[in-house]
Amino acid sequence: MKRDAPTLSEYPATDEPQEQSVGGGRGPVSTRSQNEKKFGQWDELPNGGRRYRLDVPGRLGWMARYLKEVSADETTVRFWQEIYDDKGILVERHEKLPVDKGHQKV
Repeated sequence: MKRDAPTLSEYPATDEPQEQSVGGGRGPVSTRSQNEKKFGQWDELPNGGRRYRLDVPGRLGWMARYLKEVSADETTVRFWQEIYDDKGILVERHEKLPVDKGHQKV
């Protein structure tokens, strides 16, 4: 089940996730309905988890895509950001969880 992506006003003005839980109790686990509302698009994974995504258009034609992978119980396993140029080509990736690797050119 998918819905249109939320508007920018529905998404926090930060590139950080609202929770940082990787099974170690670092923060609250979002519920499935919270993740569905926040991200708007997702794919079911073979292990019962999901990969949520949110595309945020930039002012100059570029796009930031936020991706969140969760386990079957909605515990965040991985969170990262991808930056696409105005031609839709992936140019940068920033993996934030489980380890913040900083921005990496692709």
